[in-house]
Amino acid sequence: MDLKINREIYRDKVLACWLGKNIGGTMGAPFEGNPRIHDIKGFTTPKGEPLPNDDLDLQLVWLRALEKIGPHALTSTDLAWYWQKYIIPDWHEYGNSKDNFRIGFMPPMSGEYGNISWKHSNGAWIRSEIWACITPGMPNIAAKYAIMDSCVDHGISEGTIAEVFTTTMESIAFVESDIRTIIEKALTFIPKDSRVSQEVRFVIESYDNGATWLETREEVVKRNADLGWFQAPGNLAFTVLGLMYGEGDFLKSMVTAINCGDDTDCTAATVGALMGIIGGTKNIPADLLEYVGDNIAVGTVDTSFDMYIPNTCTNLTDRIMRITPTVLNQTQFKYIAWQRFPYIFTDYTDDPRQTTTLAVWDGDKISPITDTDRPDSKIFEFFEREPYSYEVNFPAMNSLVEYLGEPRLAPQKTIEIRVTFENGQHDSQLLDMDVILPEGWTAEYQRAVHLHHDTGAVGVRHLDYETYGRTYDKTVWTLKITAGEQVKAINRITIQATVNGLMAPHYIPITILG
Repeated sequence: MDLKINREIYRDKVLACWLGKNIGGTMGAPFEGNPRIHDIKGFTTPKGEPLPNDDLDLQLVWLRALEKIGPHALTSTDLAWYWQKYIIPDWHEYGNSKDNFRIGFMPPMSGEYGNISWKHSNGAWIRSEIWACITPGMPNIAAKYAIMDSCVDHGISEGTIAEVFTTTMESIAFVESDIRTIIEKALTFIPKDSRVSQEVRFVIESYDNGATWLETREEVVKRNADLGWFQAPGNLAFTVLGLMYGEGDFLKSMVTAINCGDDTDCTAATVGALMGIIGGTKNIPADLLEYVGDNIAVGTVDTSFDMYIPNTCTNLTDRIMRITPTVLNQTQFKYIAWQRFPYIFTDYTDDPRQTTTLAVWDGDKISPITDTDRPDSKIFEFFEREPYSYEVNFPAMNSLVEYLGEPRLAPQKTIEIRVTFENGQHDSQLLDMDVILPEGWTAEYQRAVHLHHDTGAVGVRHLDYETYGRTYDKTVWTLKITAGEQVKAINRITIQATVNGLMAPHYIPITILG
């Protein structure tokens, strides 16, 4: 069975996404960081001059990573490399994650360590559109990309949860036009007990109870006073407030979000992008389109290397159009291994019923893509990890490294590290484990590890995890490291796992600070 996607409708929605993003960022930018209530009616900047905005800039770097590495091979480590090389700002979580990359901490650990003040902030959910646009109507894949992205500088936090919410919301918006339905479906893809979920649900409840937007805004401010400015739960609440109280009107939704204050360029830009996806370019008022135009102004990306940055929303859209077929026709993704069906772009010229529908099955029945009601539990498993953790994956197996404590040791002190191996083969595997340590350090660990394909492993704790018909066989291995008398500022340790029958061992890096 083929799922046919209307090329013209899809392209129009993608273009409207970026035009809406540019309009909202430009309209909201002059008020960014001001926590007061505003009373704007529209633009306050010169006509024809879109403002540079990291909300859009950072996604141009991700576009380049997608083009050069490919959407299937892309990892958080790749994004961290692009982040360090091409992204200029060193403020807040941006700079903290760069410092952690240099130390040797990989994502999501790079977004966790030393980042207590900013890991719950807005830097991630503002850059969600690139992932939604390449996964129209497929929020499970969109969520996978959102996690890959946001954990680079936000770890396992509300900031990462926030990007999963905005990305799935925008992915769903390609096939669903009712704003409330979009929001409620996206909520099912994030932990219900998260602050982001609670604040979004509060706005919906307040709207239903007849509160004015100002009354709702004041309660959101009170509820989030403990987090302070530029934090994701409160600002996403303002975004949803604009969407709910805007009641489908593009400008009213955007202005309402801006008038709530705080991170106004981010809230307005996300409102504009979502409204653009829902209704396409015809949903954006002509005067707003004319005021900002098609150009993209770049301010936070270093283009002196080999960055081929799109300079217009049209060019950005065309380049996304070239990537999306590769994503849509994938055969397997880690987070949705069960979904395997081909996608075909078509012009739908032979059936008048199809002129207003994004996707149909075999041209037979008008139906949206059906990935919107089944959140994959793998998404939620990510948020249950230890905060100091990361993945190292190989063809024969995947490994999740978790520090059971802060990644820092004083002389003669001990830290425990847990490595969960996931068998990537159909057969059982035997690993010969060795650990390469700094001079004078010691380690306790099991030398032989069996990666079973069946359940019931003996000796090492074995996990059997099933997601939509596919079984993941996991084995947990623990390592206790004791520092010697000499501890450097940065201490490098290597786990060497040799798979029986393979030519070369697999190496898993461990970094411990002094």
